Amino acid sequence: MIGTNLGSQHPDARATGTDAIVTQVFGYRSPRTALAFGAALLAGGCDLSNAPVLDPKGPIALAERDLLFTAVVLMLIVVIPVFVMTFLFAWRYRASNTKARYTPDWTYSVAVDAVVWLVPAAIVIALGALLWRNTHKLDPYRPIDPSVQPLQVEVVAQDWKWLFIYPAQGIAVVNQLVFPSGTPLSLRITSDTVMNSFYIPALGGQIYAMAGMQTRLHLLADAPGRFTGRNVQYSGSGFADQHFEAMATSPDEFNAWVAKVKQSPDKLDAAGYRALAVRSRGHPVTYYSAVAPGLFDTIIARYRGDQAHAHQQPIR
Repeated sequence: MIGTNLGSQHPDARATGTDAIVTQVFGYRSPRTALAFGAALLAGGCDLSNAPVLDPKGPIALAERDLLFTAVVLMLIVVIPVFVMTFLFAWRYRASNTKARYTPDWTYSVAVDAVVWLVPAAIVIALGALLWRNTHKLDPYRPIDPSVQPLQVEVVAQDWKWLFIYPAQGIAVVNQLVFPSGTPLSLRITSDTVMNSFYIPALGGQIYAMAGMQTRLHLLADAPGRFTGRNVQYSGSGFADQHFEAMATSPDEFNAWVAKVKQSPDKLDAAGYRALAVRSRGHPVTYYSAVAPGLFDTIIARYRGDQAHAHQQPIR
């Protein structure tokens, strides 16, 4: 019955959307067309702008990418021979090959056992030493260049947006992080909600933001550019919209941007922060020309019961 129904469909009937693509590619049983279709799908993901981890724009991200590539190459020392031997054994010991040596009573080889255990062990040791050394070298708390004064920015994760406070400039911005290229960026990060994870793939690895706690991250952009930052820790229904724009500019452009923010009529006092902390999705970039003193420390203190800081600026 099912076959009858399928066969009785009008030959001129056309599917739509994805069904139409699948029908056109596979309906005529053309291997060449199917291969071309598959190649097009694979090529669509080859744009490095969609893979910033592979196209780093700063020394931290570059070092992390090189570490990733080195680890992959080390592991391929085992993976590639396995695939080669799989096809080699299948070909050599095929049923039609009557010249292959047949040894049904063979049970053990010291050489094979040594290769099977010692090579992977050597790779694990090499990977362990490599990761141990580079993990300390890429410590997110470690300043990139102690001789250079970094730009200090305090980061607060909210539902579902990011607040950036510039203590030296006395300003704050929502969902936009601007900094001069070539100048180290020193971030103090916390959360005023559930756990979040701060991540700018083109500049460096992710680090968690937790309520009542502070984490640190140091980044640097080699040249001016625009990058996407996001939260990569699921934090509720608005998680997909919790991203921001990171902009590396020239020093003059950064100073002009600061002057622009200072012209905003909005101020991030206690009332302004309470309004901002309300859950929102797709929050627009918002400028604050002034910030309540010690706001970042006050947010942390609320979760720790640290009255020495909490009394400075009540925000609830």
